[in-house]
Amino acid sequence: MNGLKRSRHDSSPPGYRTPDKRARAGAAHYRDWSVEEVCEFLAESGFGELQQLFRENKIKGIILEDLNESRLTEMKIGPLGVKLELLRCLRSLCQSSPDTKKVLNDPIHGHIELHPLLVRIIDTPQFQRLRYIKQLGGCYYVFPGASHNRFEHSIGVGHLAGCLVQALHDRQPELEIDPTRDILCVQIAGLCHDLGHGPFSHMFDGRFMPLACPKKDFKHESMSVKMFDHLIESNGLGDVMKEYGLCLPEDLIFIEEQIAGPSLILEEEQLHSSQTGSSWPYEGRPEEKSFLYEIVANKLNCIDVDKFDYFARDCHHLGIQNNFDYNRFLKFARVCKVGNKTHICIRDKEVGNLYDMFHTRNCLHRRAYQHKVGNIIETMITDAFLKADPYIKLEGADGKVYSLSGSVDNMEAYTKLTDNIFQEILHSSNPKLSKAREILRKIERRQLYKFLGEIHPKPNAKINKEEYDSLPGELAQSTPQNSETFITLHKEDFVVDVIHMDYGMKEQNPINNMRFYCKSDPQKAIKITKDQVSQLLPEKFAEQIIRVYVKRTDEESVKAAQRYFIQWCMNRDFSKPQDGDVIAPDMTPLKLSWASNDDDGHGVCEQRRKANDLKVRTKLFDK
Repeated sequence: MNGLKRSRHDSSPPGYRTPDKRARAGAAHYRDWSVEEVCEFLAESGFGELQQLFRENKIKGIILEDLNESRLTEMKIGPLGVKLELLRCLRSLCQSSPDTKKVLNDPIHGHIELHPLLVRIIDTPQFQRLRYIKQLGGCYYVFPGASHNRFEHSIGVGHLAGCLVQALHDRQPELEIDPTRDILCVQIAGLCHDLGHGPFSHMFDGRFMPLACPKKDFKHESMSVKMFDHLIESNGLGDVMKEYGLCLPEDLIFIEEQIAGPSLILEEEQLHSSQTGSSWPYEGRPEEKSFLYEIVANKLNCIDVDKFDYFARDCHHLGIQNNFDYNRFLKFARVCKVGNKTHICIRDKEVGNLYDMFHTRNCLHRRAYQHKVGNIIETMITDAFLKADPYIKLEGADGKVYSLSGSVDNMEAYTKLTDNIFQEILHSSNPKLSKAREILRKIERRQLYKFLGEIHPKPNAKINKEEYDSLPGELAQSTPQNSETFITLHKEDFVVDVIHMDYGMKEQNPINNMRFYCKSDPQKAIKITKDQVSQLLPEKFAEQIIRVYVKRTDEESVKAAQRYFIQWCMNRDFSKPQDGDVIAPDMTPLKLSWASNDDDGHGVCEQRRKANDLKVRTKLFDK
């Protein structure tokens, strides 16, 4: 080896060309070099004795730019001086090519370095489409700063996915993380995990599609997989992926499994049991690499880099303080064995920070994602889209024309579907779109449906999904007992929005599915229960919120609707609306369970007496 190092400084042999001269001399691009061409370059550069090691590790030209000191150590190349000299030579070669890694400046993560394959994926119509889909949908109409899009979020997730898997690779070489295939596949999955989002993001799959196509189990994750397949096929990136060292179709399966799970039809309960049990449902990677599936979309405990990015990014644009620092997670994450599988674990002292993370998630939902005005704007956009659905024409690759909801069956047509559909309807002169157009005009004029109130059902009185469609009719039939108005409202006048708030796993505490390690034994995974952390943590991890709106906006109709709402809450035995004593002071005393212990006793009794007298007079009048 010493002789090798000395030969590097000897006079160059006849015909020797430095790496940059070789790249400019008309030879094949270094990424197209075979293993033997790489070995030829090593010999010409004075590293001839390393040729056999490069042959054994099958190092092609496409891999050269990803070689680092850690990888060279794995290849048993040494000493340190030789590795540094070789890396300097390879950097000189790679930098001589215009097709190198790209660097962009992100407001959240700073300067992000993108692998050339990621750049090739980004520079496609299917990915560029994400520039025109708002990350927070209708929130932008409430929070003026929330103008960011799925495009930058996806790049951020791809970056963080690479950071986490690279940190695990550097920290634990025994995991045998492939620095080319595993790391690149995880980055691609992070980059492409949101390709399937429709206009206004979660509004499309959470509100529009269930009403437009109730028989379709539409999920943006499954659409992301379909769009990813379309992206690869229509842009001829399959061969490019092979050139960069990926193995198809195995690595494609691995990428898609990270996005949507092992099967598009596998239920969450089945997936959870398979991850905690002995069966292994994935095909892309073996069971000993199960931790790789917990980076982009963690089905086990919902702690993943997708949340790390949108917490930081959304808080930045919303003007809300983010209390979770993902950099600490990256510093303390390591992989431990739990049963037959390997899981990403975190240091025991970080358990409080994870509870803070889910508290931040809950705050974001309450203050922004489920904002009462943002939600009703998304409801109005949904109403407009439903009325426009049959008349929207999107041409697919096969020449067929698809409707707004039908475009999900053709990826070429779906690629053309973005938030711009709002403007197309708004400025259309098609008379068939007049009803939809008028709803969107009301949004622009801020003539929104009126908010009546928000209540919480009791734990044993939660509303099931099957009841949703009947709620407006039920509300319209709740005629106030002592009605002071002759205005009659119908089910078409009401909007009942049922919202589920949780920590990401319905009724479960996601921290129960997280494993931790201690400083004294970083190899052993342990559980930490809630009572071991603090007595001030939440007792429940999910609740249901019911919000009611009325479409009529005139003052008399709104007052009448408020009384309908109060009566409905009484009939359903819901919690008392916060402003119930203000909007219907004669009605709320009729329900004994709504009386507050802090109320003045005499005042409450007097209020009840008057209400009962009115009730009796009403009955006598009816006779």
